[in-house]
Amino acid sequence: MRVFQSYTELEPLVGQEIGVSDWIHIDQARVNGFAEVTGDHQWIHTDPERAAKGPFGGTIAHGYLTLSLLPALGATAYRIDGGRMAVNYGLDKVRFPAPVPVGSRVRAVFTLKEYKKLPDDGAQLTVVATIEREGGERPVCVAETLTRRY
Repeated sequence: MRVFQSYTELEPLVGQEIGVSDWIHIDQARVNGFAEVTGDHQWIHTDPERAAKGPFGGTIAHGYLTLSLLPALGATAYRIDGGRMAVNYGLDKVRFPAPVPVGSRVRAVFTLKEYKKLPDDGAQLTVVATIEREGGERPVCVAETLTRRY
């Protein structure tokens, strides 16, 4: 894990990788739990028998499940100490270029895209999170996250 003493240390790192997460295993229980919480019970996610005959040869994780792993992935990739608070400001472009078959492991690579000073002694960080599947050829999710640090 990479540790920064203050968000201001990130300003010169625009365009650079700031952390790589640990791997997270995606099992059917996690997918089913996500389906229960969100009400998205589409068979491609929750019916292994039917999904085995589908386009991916088995169940796959919800795209939004993959996206929702960003806080857990980020927590093992980098940490910014100091400051008064951090606020999730939202997301910009989000894409799911490849599926996540159940049984896979995923991790994220975080790259600082933009550091924008704010008028109230803060900064808005745009971090591109590229979630990859172990052994996969393409990313499974690419999302631009926006965080405000004070």
